[in-house]
Amino acid sequence: MPSNILREALERAEAGKRLDADQALALLQEADFHHLAALADQSRFRRHHGGLVTYVVDRNINYTNICVCSCRFCAYYKAPGQEGGYLLSQEELDRKIEETINLGGSQILMQGGHHPDLPLSWYEAMLRGIKERHAIHVHAFSPPEVVHWAGMEGISTLEVLARLKEAGLDSMPGGGAEILVDEVRSRIAPNKCPADDWLRVMAEAHSLGMRTTATMMFGHLETPAQRIEHMLRIREVQDRTGGFTAFIPWTFQPANTALPGCRPLTAPEYLRTLAVSRLVLDNVDNIQVSWVTMGPKVAQLALSYGANDFGSTMIEENVVKAAGVGYRLEEKTIRRLVRQAGFTPRRRLMDYSPAPEDYAEETGS
Repeated sequence: MPSNILREALERAEAGKRLDADQALALLQEADFHHLAALADQSRFRRHHGGLVTYVVDRNINYTNICVCSCRFCAYYKAPGQEGGYLLSQEELDRKIEETINLGGSQILMQGGHHPDLPLSWYEAMLRGIKERHAIHVHAFSPPEVVHWAGMEGISTLEVLARLKEAGLDSMPGGGAEILVDEVRSRIAPNKCPADDWLRVMAEAHSLGMRTTATMMFGHLETPAQRIEHMLRIREVQDRTGGFTAFIPWTFQPANTALPGCRPLTAPEYLRTLAVSRLVLDNVDNIQVSWVTMGPKVAQLALSYGANDFGSTMIEENVVKAAGVGYRLEEKTIRRLVRQAGFTPRRRLMDYSPAPEDYAEETGS
């Protein structure tokens, strides 16, 4: 027999009502797997009844891997002076952007390490150069980077964001969230900004008219209750600002990191968490699959567990690949996978409006 809390959680989810922390945790830990999938799929259908599954054509560009954070979960960074550290030249950045545009890309996603020697003016010049030479949406940086620059410059994070926006920043991805619980952050990323700072920077970005995404990296040292706490903190900010376009839960990849005792999560564990995120985040329109960490077949299943977005073609991806996971999908493959799962693929922009030219219209596929 289900517990009283689970019974109440199932009833509220069925009715599309808001869940509290205890109810969400009961669903995550106790709900029947297939019943949970049906509830999440029903929640997705309430928002996206046309059967569309969106995706974006873009490229992840890591402009530097030099970082002073030393996060235990990261297999990509290099400490200052360490062999293998790099900083992309403007010429290399231009080449990557032009290649992206030629492949039909509408945006670039740029993130880097907490470089100790680059002033905020360097990033402003990079943004201005991109906008002068390329017609592309710049979806870049993360709250921890913004906090890092504010500390270096002795100014507020709001001023950092305003300067970046003026220089050409269009929107911001949800990187650096990991788990928004300081007990966890202090163990996996002790030199990265606290959870309150991450949430504040996102709210400040929203106040300036920038849209952002939110992420959750799970499957390391967090508890199920802390996953729920993370979702609820995202929901609270969204209640106030409405600025998050999507939520992207993805699984930690332990290989080549300083957390070798962790194991990769199974597909059912990933799908259960994703389904609960759809039910908890009743004010976030879009839930994105993580084919980069879970692979294309599990990503197809995720479309029946509450997700409605297939993410990015990721013409380039480096961080997850450094942890030993290397899935690659071309646009035509994403479209085929979406159709095989019973949905209609649709190319989009960052704000989830349709891309100006849809792939199907161009090719008849």
